[in-house]
Amino acid sequence: LGKTNNRNASFQKEFLETHNAYRRKHNTPQMTLSSEMTASAQKWSEHLCSLYAHSIYICSLSYILGKEAVDSWYGEIKDYNWSSPGYSSATGHFTQVVWKDSTELGVGLATDGRKVFVVGQYRAAGNMNMAGYFEENVLPEPSDNLHTPVSDHDPPCSPHHTVAKCSML
Repeated sequence: LGKTNNRNASFQKEFLETHNAYRRKHNTPQMTLSSEMTASAQKWSEHLCSLYAHSIYICSLSYILGKEAVDSWYGEIKDYNWSSPGYSSATGHFTQVVWKDSTELGVGLATDGRKVFVVGQYRAAGNMNMAGYFEENVLPEPSDNLHTPVSDHDPPCSPHHTVAKCSML
């Protein structure tokens, strides 16, 4: 129950690469994968899986790509209020993905065969709701980057990915 070690390395690589692709769009520093934080995130994802509680990203699939969770989090950009920067539960995943001061990343992945639990941990932690922090750390895309793809080719999705019920908590 909970462990997915045989595919964690490729999931982690894709998870990190997708973060960094989005961060490039916002001119923020690239992240590195921390083995310490990944071990912590892995334990947490396995714990959530065993409790059937909630995680940051839960999918009713037994398999997902690392890109899918990050794409879902980044998709909150559509709800971000650039004219009044600050924390919102509707955009907190997006703002953490691009948070300029966050430079280390850990990721955990666990499944019970029916649901997948993905946990992302960040250092330095983002979403610090203090004066000026969002303006300094959540940078808009330069106008020449708007609507450009994150990569030249997105991996094809299998049919079950299109009907997955996923949530971010």
